[in-house]
Amino acid sequence: MISEPTEAYVWVWLPGCAEPVVAGLLEANGPIAEFTYGTSYRARPDAISLWPDELPLESGRQRPPRGMHVAGVIADAGPDAWAKRVIEARRPSGAGTNLGLLTYLLESGTDRIGALDFQTDAGSYQPRWNQAALDDMVSAVERLDAGEPLPAELNEALLHGSSIGGARPKVLLNDGDRKLIAKMSSSTDTYPMVKAEAIAMELARRAGLNVAPVEVTTSMGHDILVVERFDRGPGGDRRLMLSANTILGVDRVGASVGSYYALADVIRARFTDATETLRELFGRIVFNICVSNTDDHAHNHAAFWDGQMLTLTPAYDICPQRRPNGPTNQALEIAKNGYRTARLAGCIDAAGDYLLERHDASDIVGHQVQIIRDEWDAAADVCQLSQGERNLLRGFVLNPDIFEPA
Repeated sequence: MISEPTEAYVWVWLPGCAEPVVAGLLEANGPIAEFTYGTSYRARPDAISLWPDELPLESGRQRPPRGMHVAGVIADAGPDAWAKRVIEARRPSGAGTNLGLLTYLLESGTDRIGALDFQTDAGSYQPRWNQAALDDMVSAVERLDAGEPLPAELNEALLHGSSIGGARPKVLLNDGDRKLIAKMSSSTDTYPMVKAEAIAMELARRAGLNVAPVEVTTSMGHDILVVERFDRGPGGDRRLMLSANTILGVDRVGASVGSYYALADVIRARFTDATETLRELFGRIVFNICVSNTDDHAHNHAAFWDGQMLTLTPAYDICPQRRPNGPTNQALEIAKNGYRTARLAGCIDAAGDYLLERHDASDIVGHQVQIIRDEWDAAADVCQLSQGERNLLRGFVLNPDIFEPA
């Protein structure tokens, strides 16, 4: 039987710093992971709270919020469904997959999203990753998807991408100074999801939203969506990120899922440039409805945290979904009356929650609808859609029901 680790040191890249420092110790107490800031860290003049709502910069052990197994800021830096599969595949045959949180944190790669990392040692930082060619990593993903064993070198290369979230296959790439995420198609896809996300992101950019830069390529006969990372700065700087789950204080596996209007309330109080940020958030809600992205849960929204204020990150993971004709719901409530139906009129009715006049909200809606109609073909060219893919995915966007009254 393989023993589970009981503690992990949490390292952090402080704002503007190219090297990490130890922030504290994460200790397993049964199913709960408790965190203690290091005395030397708290004494630093540039020390920041990892997130004051959960882990204020104080002495002593701190338990996660009620009902959660670990603080959200820690969970945000941990591996998700796909990455857990990678880690579980590395275990000896018959070892099982019921692994503890600290195992996932310590066995995942260190080039993870945001500015946290986890180590067994507080004395020196040791990165865990191994770069490989994209073709090799695509081959490794194929074999893992099929349940086949991986050669040692591919196993190590795939580990590099095991530190990032999401349910779908992906790996991390370095292209000179650029840090990239390569998102791959899967054998279980029922439509071209890579191309669907690509054209949605391209149309969002054309509509004026702040989105992560993307491009489409191919490898080993698979479509690949290459996403430029926005959590990395020049010279090795990493930016601390919090998901909207963490900002709103909700557990992503719990019953409470948060809401757009609750996030809007936080934006007014704690974000930089609140008025423009609310306009951007409203634009993202509208765009998700226009392209049938109903997977807009709180973990697919995030903000940078500099120890003082929050700043909305570029948008990511905008992927059209198959949906029936007739009404459907967004993952998050849009208005304070609980409205979440994917209809544009309901967004306009909620304009005041986002500090927008009704005519401004109508202009945003009209602009986005026009961009999608006018620039679909040009965006499809950029994203290398075949004629068949254009015909299929065009039916995903601007569903007739979104134009119905709220």
